Amino acid sequence: MNVSREEMIENQLIRRGISDPMVLQAMREIDRALFIPEEMQEFAYEDRPLSIGNGQTISQPFIVAYMAQELKLNREDIILEIGTGCGYNAAIMANIVNHVYSIEVIEWLEEYASENLKKAGIKNVTTRCEDGYKGWPEKAPFDAITLTAAPPYIPQPLKKQLAIGGRLLAPVGRARQQLKLLEKTGDDTFIENRLLMVSFVPMTGEAQK
Repeated sequence: MNVSREEMIENQLIRRGISDPMVLQAMREIDRALFIPEEMQEFAYEDRPLSIGNGQTISQPFIVAYMAQELKLNREDIILEIGTGCGYNAAIMANIVNHVYSIEVIEWLEEYASENLKKAGIKNVTTRCEDGYKGWPEKAPFDAITLTAAPPYIPQPLKKQLAIGGRLLAPVGRARQQLKLLEKTGDDTFIENRLLMVSFVPMTGEAQK
């Protein structure tokens, strides 16, 4: 039996501790089915990642909601996302914040995400195809930065582009990663918290060197 969107909200999110009302509203309003291939849409609300082709995936709904909740997003926030993927994570955040700037290193994926965001009626996400290691310096500082691809370490340019008081969330490691949350307390000072063990596709480009 196919899982409905409301069942996803109740069973996968609320029962597992997702309580931020803005995150729950975004997960209700943004249709995950719009961000996956047609042949996968019957599985859109299942509690698992789904293939979007060429070794790329869309994260399971809980992880998307959990990361958004940990970032403590606000309506005025300007966000940087590294790893646009299919665009779903950016769409969820865009439902909550002022604007999302999202970088994708794979050209076809950036184009696919852009098409998906248009289908979903999302107008406050700007995407571009580049190496996410460098961030988006001309739009910095950012109130929050999130990575949806896993680097072996958090790139220094991203730390610099985070506003003081901002939060940076990244899966760090190789095959399996630790989700790390950095809170910036000064120009070069951070408080680090270690959260879930997760599994994301590796971040490519300069971060792999």
